[in-house]
Amino acid sequence: MFGLVEGPAKERTTDKLLKLLEESGHHLTTGFVGTPYLNLVLSEAGHTDAAYKLLLQTDYPSWLYQVTQGATTIWEHWDGIKEDGSFWSKDMNSFNHYAYGAIGDFLYRHVAGIELDEAYPGYKAFVIKPQPGGDLTWTAAALETMYGRIRSEWNITADQLEMSVSVPPNTSATLYLPKADLPRVLEGDVPLEHAAGVHSTEQLEHEVKVILGSGDYKFSYKLGAQ
Repeated sequence: MFGLVEGPAKERTTDKLLKLLEESGHHLTTGFVGTPYLNLVLSEAGHTDAAYKLLLQTDYPSWLYQVTQGATTIWEHWDGIKEDGSFWSKDMNSFNHYAYGAIGDFLYRHVAGIELDEAYPGYKAFVIKPQPGGDLTWTAAALETMYGRIRSEWNITADQLEMSVSVPPNTSATLYLPKADLPRVLEGDVPLEHAAGVHSTEQLEHEVKVILGSGDYKFSYKLGAQ
């Protein structure tokens, strides 16, 4: 994600990471330094399913293991409370510790898809590019900006995707609808190309690109219709 390796070297590095994940049963074996980048790197390398598999593990060590132990905040240690109910430590064992909470970056930028457009500081213009995957069928996220609230929510039922988006006043958004066929996308009950607030549309290979003005939108379409 930092552009340190390209071409064949990048492919070899990605393959090595995937092999390490398979050897660990798609469990985390990293600490404060490496963990924030794992899911982002996997997703950006085209292995979104592997990123979701890592995210949704429920046994130790994983983010959701903590949830199975009753956690409502992120712990300092993967095994702050062990499977037998004992503590990793009685002294240095925070149950509200941000470091592993860096997964929030992946949740906002890749799952919900809310991304800064670097050409427009302060979210004057921004990107919404969700990447559904794994067994996750619903997500909702909101981000407060100086212009107002950005919102992204999607829901998958069978082969149908519904997505709600909020674009604050005096801003614009570039939205990417995954696995969409342009003629079949609706905004409310109106064909996408004729919907109010839609500035332009473009059919790409695996998604539909939409430029939106300010407003609240609700899109629906059949997944994989191309």
